Amino acid sequence: MTLDASPASWSRAGMKRDFDIVVWGATGFTGRLIAEYLARNAGPEVRWALGGRSREKLDDVARDLPNGRAARPDIVVADAADTGQMNALAARSRVVCSAVGPFARYGMPLVLACAENGTDYCDTTGEVHFMRRSIDAADARAKATGARIVHAVGFDSIPSDLGVLLVAEHARKQGATLGETELVLLGSKGGASGGTIATMLAMVDEAKKDRALRKMMADPYALSPDRGNDLANDGYDALGIELNRSLGLFTAPFFMGPTNTRVVRRSNALAGFRYGRSFRYRERMVASKAGKGLPGALIASVGIGGLLGLASIPVTRKLLDARVPKPGEGPSRKERETGFFKIAIFAALEGQARPSLRAEVIGTNDPGYGETSKMVGESTLALLDDGARQPGFEGGVLTPATALGMPLIERLRGAGMTFEVNEISG
Repeated sequence: MTLDASPASWSRAGMKRDFDIVVWGATGFTGRLIAEYLARNAGPEVRWALGGRSREKLDDVARDLPNGRAARPDIVVADAADTGQMNALAARSRVVCSAVGPFARYGMPLVLACAENGTDYCDTTGEVHFMRRSIDAADARAKATGARIVHAVGFDSIPSDLGVLLVAEHARKQGATLGETELVLLGSKGGASGGTIATMLAMVDEAKKDRALRKMMADPYALSPDRGNDLANDGYDALGIELNRSLGLFTAPFFMGPTNTRVVRRSNALAGFRYGRSFRYRERMVASKAGKGLPGALIASVGIGGLLGLASIPVTRKLLDARVPKPGEGPSRKERETGFFKIAIFAALEGQARPSLRAEVIGTNDPGYGETSKMVGESTLALLDDGARQPGFEGGVLTPATALGMPLIERLRGAGMTFEVNEISG
């Protein structure tokens, strides 16, 4: 069944929602994987649809979906730039899950439509500037209508946001809050899709042209709800090479830290500084095999900054554009299934000089695609679950930790991810 999302096809007054879930951008590389995950794992009672611009491509995705627990999806055709069609789409579904990036270019009409229609929303964005614009444009209306707008429910930033939440809740059971907290990517294996690379390059292009945007993206509290009255514990993102004494290894800046740290700090602020008013947070990564020494860490650090540097130079940018995967392309199934990630979070309690808690977050597939489709799929299903609603966060532009919290951790554990926290002895 194909349904038209144009405004003439629906009536807002007294309308019953046609769908529980719409996967928006289902023809993209990540969107297909999310649709596959839901086909296998959503219950047969879930009414869902695949959405995008091309009916032909959507039909192809629907035809290729694996047999699983879910019913076969419907098709919704709409244009992301058409505000009327986005309003129609949002009004017809309880939850919209979006994988259409770059979000700063294509995503705002749908966010605004969901906020207006009281429709829960989640997406895969890691674009700090898009999240900031979403907060400014949609937070107040989403609070009024009860829409939960939840960005960054993939590899950025679920492991960071939920991992720190887990540590903070463990500390609270001891009557304590967190002080210095550091996430370290211990290892990972995975590939990149054309859509992800296109998003990164679009961010570089926009930042080159806009000094105010560069300043906002460098602000460690760029996503905080009240920049004038927020904490000031964290400075600019740490650069350079350091020795992590808990691991005995050299570390370099984690390339996803500039997104993840902002999301985690927003969670703390939205929760009334539940993690603590002395909470400080940053993210690093161990250089892989060669990274047990200083040379490997240097290579990792140069590699992270090097891609962005090359993307900003016209000559090397042309070379990158010619060689990187195109939108719709990405790692093979075998590459996704043999991927993994392992993260450790070291936390000192307030007033302590050394970490006393260590959490681990582990995924057993490619982080950006295999595990991301799992994280996004479970976040989408959790938004349907009234038992996952977090008191005090019934609407607004939220984070995974504040919107879904511990219930989402339990869902992800059930789906095969590891979330655990232990005391550090000695």
